[in-house]
Amino acid sequence: MDNNSWLKIGCYLDGEGGGTTFGPEERLKSDQCYWAHLDYTHPQTVSWMEANGVPGRVIEALTAAETRPRAIEVAGGLLVYLRGVNLQPGARPEDMIALRLWLGPHGVISTQKRTLVSVQTVEAALKAGEGAMSATQLVAALVDELTWLMEDVIENLETEVETCAEQLDASPTASLTSQLGLLRRRAITLRRYLTPQREALVKLQSDRLFSDSDVIQIREATDRLLRLVEDLDAAREHATLLQEEVFAVQNEAINDRMYLLAIISALFLPLGFLTGLFGINVGGLPGLENDRAFWWFCGGMSVIALGVVIWMRKRRWL
Repeated sequence: MDNNSWLKIGCYLDGEGGGTTFGPEERLKSDQCYWAHLDYTHPQTVSWMEANGVPGRVIEALTAAETRPRAIEVAGGLLVYLRGVNLQPGARPEDMIALRLWLGPHGVISTQKRTLVSVQTVEAALKAGEGAMSATQLVAALVDELTWLMEDVIENLETEVETCAEQLDASPTASLTSQLGLLRRRAITLRRYLTPQREALVKLQSDRLFSDSDVIQIREATDRLLRLVEDLDAAREHATLLQEEVFAVQNEAINDRMYLLAIISALFLPLGFLTGLFGINVGGLPGLENDRAFWWFCGGMSVIALGVVIWMRKRRWL
């Protein structure tokens, strides 16, 4: 893949798993099966497709800024929008990369903005002479590779949820709430594209352009994708339950503290009343002339406090 050119991949398939490359200055040969992979953000991409007779509707579809996974017939070919996980260093896998494909009468034209590892893998197979032998097989290989790379991402997501569950059992902390919330958002973002992508793959299986072997490969990818969606739903629901459990543990801890404060307040309420009453500076207070009045007062408060504790235990408040 040439990162310095708007034509990332230019290859004529030889029908034996390999191919020969062509440059951006060359015109497409209609008598050979080709794969042209372009950077749709580059202005020369549109002019190159126009010069090679690509229909205007297809050009608009291949250079659209926003896409959602689907498969439709356009201009005598098949237009396929797919998404792949972002496995570039420092990127978030759930920030999925769009791949636009047009399976035309003579080959495949695909476009993207950011680099997909799946595309690089399929290209490497062609260079090694072990790649696709036809345009439909190329599309099937891209579908298969996109799905395989999703498995590790979703498995890692499930592992992170399980790790949070272990942390919750060991020592539930408030930090788990934000961590579980992040995992839920990641699962929601992934599912947003995986569900329509499964529907697009189902559409591909019924298309007449694909051979039986291609359909089998796409069907296997569809089944894996369905399982991944189910695993994703399970991980999201597990994260939701764990988050609710964290909230319950936190609320229980708060309730325990509030209960303790309420018991202490109830215990010292009569004592505070007595100390306030005997603390007023007016004449006539009992015990002012008695040297032992203070100790009698402390003893009385102790008896009252003990009585309050006994009363609370009988009421099963303690």
